[in-house]
Amino acid sequence: MAALRIRSTSAVLLLTFVASLIPAFSQSVSSHPPQNSPRTLVPSAVTSGLPQLVDITHSTGIKFSHLSSPEAKYVVESMSGGVAMIDYNRDGWPDIYFTNAPSVDMALAGKKARSALYRNNRDGTFTDVSDQAGVATPCWAMGASVGDYNNDGWPDLLVACFGGVVLYRNNGNGTFTDVTKRAGLGNDTLWAMGAAFGDYDGDGWEDLFVDHYVDLNLNDLPTFGSRVTCKYHGISVQCGPSGLKGSPDNLYRNNRDGTFTEVSKQAGVDDAQGLYGLTAVWHDFNDDGRLDLFVDNDGEPTYLYRNDGNGHFTDIAYNAGVAVDQDGNAQANMGTALGDYNHTGRFSIAITHFNEQYTALFRNDGNMNFTDVSYASGIAQSTTSYVGWGDEFIDFDNDGWDDFFMVNGHVYPQVDSIGMDSKFREPKLLFLNQRDGKFANISKQVGAAIQELQVSRGVAMGDLFNNGKLDLVIENLEGAPMILAPQGGPPNHWISVQLEGTKSDRLALNARVVATAGDLVQTKEVLSGGSYLSQNDLRLHFGLGSHDRADKVKVLWPDGTKQTFANVSADHFYRVTEGKDIVPVTYAHPK
Repeated sequence: MAALRIRSTSAVLLLTFVASLIPAFSQSVSSHPPQNSPRTLVPSAVTSGLPQLVDITHSTGIKFSHLSSPEAKYVVESMSGGVAMIDYNRDGWPDIYFTNAPSVDMALAGKKARSALYRNNRDGTFTDVSDQAGVATPCWAMGASVGDYNNDGWPDLLVACFGGVVLYRNNGNGTFTDVTKRAGLGNDTLWAMGAAFGDYDGDGWEDLFVDHYVDLNLNDLPTFGSRVTCKYHGISVQCGPSGLKGSPDNLYRNNRDGTFTEVSKQAGVDDAQGLYGLTAVWHDFNDDGRLDLFVDNDGEPTYLYRNDGNGHFTDIAYNAGVAVDQDGNAQANMGTALGDYNHTGRFSIAITHFNEQYTALFRNDGNMNFTDVSYASGIAQSTTSYVGWGDEFIDFDNDGWDDFFMVNGHVYPQVDSIGMDSKFREPKLLFLNQRDGKFANISKQVGAAIQELQVSRGVAMGDLFNNGKLDLVIENLEGAPMILAPQGGPPNHWISVQLEGTKSDRLALNARVVATAGDLVQTKEVLSGGSYLSQNDLRLHFGLGSHDRADKVKVLWPDGTKQTFANVSADHFYRVTEGKDIVPVTYAHPK
């Protein structure tokens, strides 16, 4: 939400200096003019035979509705809407958890918003099991991530809240228990946003990072339109985050006994500047065997914390080239997607931003060096009119090359009154990988569903129906979610791999799989968190195009151990338990 944010790399600015820069910033655009019109469509020859993304929400039986305040007078009313795929009952069929949040008026009246867990019925429908599972009213919920904090093999659910976090332990019988205080997380009362599990110290147990947003007091809220930082193109809007105090972040080391110890300051990831944290994700960016940490900060430089291997991290975001955009400007930094879109074996970073900015693509050139290729890739040109949130590298057509998908929606309902290209309700965007480092905007060529105008926030991907195609679950700030399923298209092949750790943590977080089919070499990784406040299915999906098998499937476990399997037949699901053989899996449908 950096439309009102000062584009300065300094962490501390005098308020008068802030006020003097706000008007110029709110009018600013990139110095790189669009090379093509955002509405330009690519030739039909490029997109012929593509799958269509079909809205199947109604047929799933999902009745969830996210609460919203029509006027969104306060920043806390604009930020919720994360969604998680979690196979909580371990039947091999992804279930869905939607977060929910009240309005300020509701909260002050003591009313709660109901989040929802939907069990996958394995027949294309879902059943609301929130109450019996015990996860209906965790908090003023923002987002959710999945981990296995007690290493028992059952995925646990972490909900990020306005007011801390809630950790739900999976009891393995269809229910969850709130273990937040017992686990040592109860002292967090800040506005939590992005949260991600990852074993940063290599002991086989998942640690937890939680970033925080604005220091906001419901009993002392800034008045709508009352300050220079509460104006947007001359109209009154909600205040924040610009002009408000930020909050520090937390890193929790897993004690391997069901509890965590907060180690943020000694680890060097406490965010002493108090930036506005939004999204976090763990990944070994320099391939040294240690997990690094990437953190998005709203309207301020990002953090790329290099793991120094001694329990300490060093922020190298500026040296790495990812702290700011190619012009040296901090951007809104909402959602984060990691992916090897160009088949180098290295994970690049895509970050969604506010309108009048552009969605950024930082190409990973190796050894902690990145290049902003947003315009060169063709993504930037189509995104400057939108406020982007959740994003995914997703191979929606199973051709073996990751495409890019993002959801959009403004934060100010009032924007519709001023005649801008940007609107409160916006469409989604899909970019087709051209296999040469570039993407083509095919948003209007994959069906009408993604053109539906909504105020979207989180998005998660996974094969909901175990049919070999990746689906997208979108949570919207107002009203019903949207579930998109690819239908039709070429009969491309695929494989799906689920990993289970033994020496590594049981969910095998941050383990990688390299699948080779002819000259097609893809790398994917099991990740906790990411997108915007959301969680993908933990299984790794590989499109194989016309190849009827993967010549080689190599698993790289977090401790450096490698396993390689040959001649893996296409169009099957597989499970690999660390140290054991690859095993085909058949997921049962109801009788």
